[in-house]
Parts: sequence; C-alpha cells; structure tokens
Amino acid sequence: MKRSKRSVIPGFGISMGVTLTMLSIVVLIPLISLVVFTLQMDLKDVIEVITRERVLASFKVSFQTALIASLINAVMGLILSWVLVRYSFPGKKIMDGMIELPFAMPTAVAGIALTSLTADQGWIGSFFARYGIKIAYTKIGITVALVFVGLPFVVRSVQPVLEKLDPSYEEAAGVLGANPVMIFWKVIFPELVPALFTGFGLAFGRCLGEYGSVVFIAGNKPYETEIVPLIIMSELQEFDYSSATAIALIMLLVSFFILFLVNMIQARNTKILKGGR
Repeated sequence: MKRSKRSVIPGFGISMGVTLTMLSIVVLIPLISLVVFTLQMDLKDVIEVITRERVLASFKVSFQTALIASLINAVMGLILSWVLVRYSFPGKKIMDGMIELPFAMPTAVAGIALTSLTADQGWIGSFFARYGIKIAYTKIGITVALVFVGLPFVVRSVQPVLEKLDPSYEEAAGVLGANPVMIFWKVIFPELVPALFTGFGLAFGRCLGEYGSVVFIAGNKPYETEIVPLIIMSELQEFDYSSATAIALIMLLVSFFILFLVNMIQARNTKILKGGR
C-alpha cells in the first residue's frame, strides 16, 4: 500500500486560492486599475502628458540619479559582501545587520537625516561647502539618498552566492600559478556576475520609485531636482488624476521591464548551474 504524501501546509487548491486572492488584492487589481484608467484617455493625450517639458526633465533626473546610484551600489555592494563573507572581525554581526537598516527605517526619517547631514550647515555638507561643493538640494544629494536605499539589494543578492562558492577552485587556480588578482577576475567574479546584475536591477527599480528619502534632500526645483514620483504627487494634489496615472503607467512599464531582465538573468544562471552538475 502506497502512503499518500501529506504536506505540512494545506492542499494545492486552498494554497493556490489564497495565493491568487492575495496577489489580486495587493498587486493585480491596483495595477490593472491603473492601466484601465489610463486607457480611458486618448493616445494623443497620453503622449502630450508624458512629453511635457517638466515631465521629461523629471524623467531625466530620476533615471540619471538612479543609474549612477545603482552603479555605485554595485561596486560598494560587492566590496561589502566580500568583507562580510571572507573576513572575521569584531562587530561583524552588527555591520551585517546594519545593511538592512534602510529596509526597516522609515524613508522620511532617512531623508530628514541625510538632509541635515549634507546641508551646508551639516557635518558633511559644511566640509564640502568650503570647496564650493553643494550636496543637499542638488542631484548629488538625490544620488546619496538613492545609494542609501539601494545598497541592501546588491549586498543581499551577492552575499549568498559568495558564501556558497567552492574554495577548491581558488586553491586549484593558486596551485597552477594564478595570483590573487587573476583568481578574483577569472574564477570568482564570473560566478558573481548574475547575482551582481540581479542586485543592480533591483536597486535600480527601487531607486526609480523612491520618494520619501529623496523628497527632502532634492530641493524639488522644477527642471533641475524634481523627480518623477514628486510630479505624480503634484498632479494628484491638483486632482489631475489622468495625468498622474499616465506618468505612473510609464514608470510601471519600466519597472516591469527591469523585473523581466532580472528574471531572465536568474533563469539563465539557474540553467547554467543545473547544466554544470
């Protein structure tokens, strides 16, 4: 007699029903309503809204600062992951926990703290102000805030992969005469590239939609430091829901495209790992 396998969680029907219900309430219904509301507008009106000079300037600011911040996070996240995995030192657990601080801290609190630090009278801002460098209320300040919120995505994507790397490959490369630099670039780094791209994509997507930590430090100058989420909020405050949803739909499409690329990289990496076994 074959025993039926009993699962700890409820059966497939109940589990799938709960999953679809939660996805519908939390994700699908709000996104579909956004698309449906935008489709009520004529294509000409949508194009007119998203091609306004002020809107295009906000797209430029958001994409530029998000890209620069994500590139910085990719480099610094790789270094932080390396330190946390390969070295033991006092306070390592504390440092590892501090990586996730941007997830737990309210974004408004982070924005106020960063603004007070980087303003001309702040601890950091006053130092750079001596040399004529202004951080707060500029694109530099926006980038600083985005680096803060995006760094954990890269670290938490790279760190598990680095922990699971087989040290025997590094030892074999060392025995064959490879120096530490060559071992890193030829043996270790290729294994980290998919995870690094995944973290970069997640950080970039988060930076594009970030509002709370940026709105204080940006200064919100039209055509200079105004980000897309702020434009959307401005349209909502003026009860121009059509314009707000049209701009939000563009950001939604960009986010879907980023997630699609991230999933492609993860799927390709999984396929390569299975093929190598």
